[in-house]
Amino acid sequence: MSEEERPRAPNHSGPGYLLVVDDSEESARALRYAAGRAKSINGSMTLLHVIAPPEFLQWGGVQEMIAEEAQEEAESVLARAADEVIALSGIRPSLLIRKGKLTDEVTEALAADPGLSALVLGAAAKGAPGTLVQYFSGERAGALPAVIIIVPGALDIAAIDRLTGNVAADDVPDYNRGQDDAQG
Repeated sequence: MSEEERPRAPNHSGPGYLLVVDDSEESARALRYAAGRAKSINGSMTLLHVIAPPEFLQWGGVQEMIAEEAQEEAESVLARAADEVIALSGIRPSLLIRKGKLTDEVTEALAADPGLSALVLGAAAKGAPGTLVQYFSGERAGALPAVIIIVPGALDIAAIDRLTGNVAADDVPDYNRGQDDAQG
């Protein structure tokens, strides 16, 4: 791998994107958008996976085993997402695993890192947009320390790549073609 192809370490000189990662299609679209934007503007990315608090079980050994499995799953989800970010952007993201209520942990992660300038969320293509989109775009939106970017679920990969500038020059339509002839 050449030096240019090596993943860049997290860069806190550019805008930072926080992305909540799970195995959903919405998360995958948001990841693609955030990776493309971060690459285009030399930004950074932080991937967050939140482990929901376990329900109380009377047997401690079983509860401990469930917690270990949740931790392993979180690490696996983040590792796959980090590989995807590196493949798309060459940026090595910061990884966070937090335990607690999803919305509280996202809010605390944003507040804890002043380098994060945007929360990137994916909305469902149909029906309700999703828990995080509803929560953060509602009455709480005005109190967040970062902007919210919502990636619509109906956008396909090509549209996301066009929006982020993550396309080859040959793939971008020339909207000015023919205007010189029409004006002349």
